[in-house]
Amino acid sequence: MMLRLVLAAVLAVTMGLAQARKPHADGAPGQFDYYALSLSWSPSFCATHDDVKQCGAGRRLGFVLHGLWPQYERGFPQSCSSERLPPRVKDRYAGMFPSPSLISHEWPKHGTCSGLEPDAYFALTEKLKDSVVIPSAYQAPASPVRADSDALARAFRAANPAMPANAVLPFCGSGGRFLAEVRVCFSKAGAAQSCSTGEIKRSANSCRQGSFVLPNVR
Repeated sequence: MMLRLVLAAVLAVTMGLAQARKPHADGAPGQFDYYALSLSWSPSFCATHDDVKQCGAGRRLGFVLHGLWPQYERGFPQSCSSERLPPRVKDRYAGMFPSPSLISHEWPKHGTCSGLEPDAYFALTEKLKDSVVIPSAYQAPASPVRADSDALARAFRAANPAMPANAVLPFCGSGGRFLAEVRVCFSKAGAAQSCSTGEIKRSANSCRQGSFVLPNVR
């Protein structure tokens, strides 16, 4: 009896590890609905993280690239394959990120779900990142800025006239008190589009206090 219990426990652990190695149930590379470009508000990140590369003295960063994420209309895929990030691609594109190590996280979790080769995925990331004009009020504020979801969206759409409604969404931290990031939605072909209904609801719930603060750059 004891031997059977031990064997059953070993089998359960083995099956669990096998499941952990499997891609997301819906995570076939290239099978998704649209992209979300995540731009973090660096002062909010640095208020709770001690990352010298991103938060060191004199960096004075505002919106920074977090990543380009394949999305479903409901949910998102992740870790869709075991394809490795070639060192030459890492070296070429690591500078897009506020901390060079971030690229090593973004490729296996999100990039492998794009259906693109690593070089093409990060080239698209760079293209979409560079296509977004940051409104002047949010580029490098010397003092904290208070805003709300509608005001932030209007500012981004004024600076980026091709953006349709709900193409840029804020996401907040600390119970909705501080802006954590914005997500800008794009079609698989790279055209700005409205984010999904689910993302719109998550944005509203995240920034539920009505207004939020963007800490100033340092």
